[in-house]
Amino acid sequence: MALQPSGSPAQAPVFRIGEVAKLTGLSVKTIRFYCDQGLLLPSGRSVGGYRLFSAESLAELGIIRALRAMDVSISELARILEVRRAGVCNCSVLKDSIATKVASIDERIQELVSMKAELARLLQSWQECGGAKPGAAD
Repeated sequence: MALQPSGSPAQAPVFRIGEVAKLTGLSVKTIRFYCDQGLLLPSGRSVGGYRLFSAESLAELGIIRALRAMDVSISELARILEVRRAGVCNCSVLKDSIATKVASIDERIQELVSMKAELARLLQSWQECGGAKPGAAD
């Protein structure tokens, strides 16, 4: 249940961390981690000290979640969110980040292709010798 900030029923609703977790499917621990890393900024605290989040926080969590799924680093995420919060178009920042990630994935693919080829050669050599130790008599 969304709460209203104290003293002003006309303001936008705010959500406690447990509500945000339910709405986003993220764990409370993950949301706290994002707060601790400065990626997610609570809109305030309740009288009881609970973190409160706005609808904008939910939108930012969507961005964080999508970029983390692409394995964007926490530091890169922080940079993207900082630019976004400043109201600057972050298309070039995001484009650069994604281009870097694509290059990293291409590099990893090449490493995996090499590993696969080496393992295939090793497997073939074992199949040719029938699994016997070199120099061992039948």
